[in-house]
Amino acid sequence: MPNTANDPNRKSWIPVPENSDFPIQNIPFGVFITKEDVITIGTRIGNCAIDMGALQQLGYFEGIELTDDMFMQDTLNDFISDGRKTWRLVRNRLAELFDENNPILRDNKSHREVVIFKVEDIEMLLPVQIGDYTDFYSSKEHATNVGKMFRDPDNALLPNWLHIPVGYHGRSSTIVPSGIPVHRPYGQTLPNGETTPVFGPSRLVDFELETAFITTDANLMGEPISVEEAEEHIFGMVLFNDWSARDIQKWEYVPLGPFLAKNFASSISPWIVTMDALEPFRTKGPEQSPEPLPYLQQKGEKAFDINLEVAIKPENIDETIVSRSNFKYMYWSMAQQLAHHTINGCRVNSGDMMGSGTISGPTEDSFGSMLELTWGGQKPLKMKDGSERKFINDNDTVIIRGYCQKGNLRIGFGEVSTKLLPAVELKH
Repeated sequence: MPNTANDPNRKSWIPVPENSDFPIQNIPFGVFITKEDVITIGTRIGNCAIDMGALQQLGYFEGIELTDDMFMQDTLNDFISDGRKTWRLVRNRLAELFDENNPILRDNKSHREVVIFKVEDIEMLLPVQIGDYTDFYSSKEHATNVGKMFRDPDNALLPNWLHIPVGYHGRSSTIVPSGIPVHRPYGQTLPNGETTPVFGPSRLVDFELETAFITTDANLMGEPISVEEAEEHIFGMVLFNDWSARDIQKWEYVPLGPFLAKNFASSISPWIVTMDALEPFRTKGPEQSPEPLPYLQQKGEKAFDINLEVAIKPENIDETIVSRSNFKYMYWSMAQQLAHHTINGCRVNSGDMMGSGTISGPTEDSFGSMLELTWGGQKPLKMKDGSERKFINDNDTVIIRGYCQKGNLRIGFGEVSTKLLPAVELKH
């Protein structure tokens, strides 16, 4: 089925500002609440949010097989379950409906008034009910940097790293959309030179620059997904800040990996950009050596050229951009991650989320965490107000942005913006 929504020459009758992340070629999916407290599934063009529940009630999806309330739900899970054919049909219909040459909705004022909202008049919600969440560790540069700092600089990568997409299971209960603040966590840490741990708020709260992909119902328990078929089961991508408490992590992560250091908060951008929209930005990933085992071998362009940046904004101060990176640096692709995740028969469901792992590039200004950017706090970063940061301070806001650009076509994710609040007061 043709992917007509991607026509680079198409323009919308909804105005789209220059360098917008959301031209008519994007058509991402999300969930929002209106001023009238109506929750709906929607999409976005320019600075307008579009109520797809209202569109469905008005008959604009006629001819596409959908349940009657498909877009009047508070999550995208059921829509994602319907599979790629339905996603594409709906996206193509939206592109056709909002095309500048199509008068059907454009010239119907009463319909427009119930369908289109200004983005400042809505509140974005978590787009899916995330049943399970896995975080990978797939940037060779990041894994090497962390290995140099915490282990043996001459053998920074662990022996398994070049053979498998390393990952761990996180908590979906503390994943929040952009705009929801998070608190500095408590935990145990082991101060330098001590042998007994102490308890208190983390002193080394960090961001992790990541993306994440959302899956559909991919398999039955016991059925692996092949690397060739894996992308068929990926609905789309979001930006992802996997908050980390480095001092808690250092004390707890041996032998079983991160626990309290990671599960206190993770933040995502609220619009899911579909794999169809990202298709024009495919590129080749890094060469893999040694060659992966047969079930992980892939052909063609499996990486995506997504420009990423991180800014830190102290309270009442202009933001400072601290990192610029790119998703194409990732050593293990999303297809390989999903194939590996299911090779043992693990079941993957609609709305499951897989984090990429911290995305670090080859240069010091492209590292994806404060741990690397300040080299464990040894090289503090200067903010625009002259203050310094080794890690994230209370009341700092961390903003991650991402977009793809090819000629005049720009497809973006918007941003995930999260303020770090002080630790809550414990009741004694």
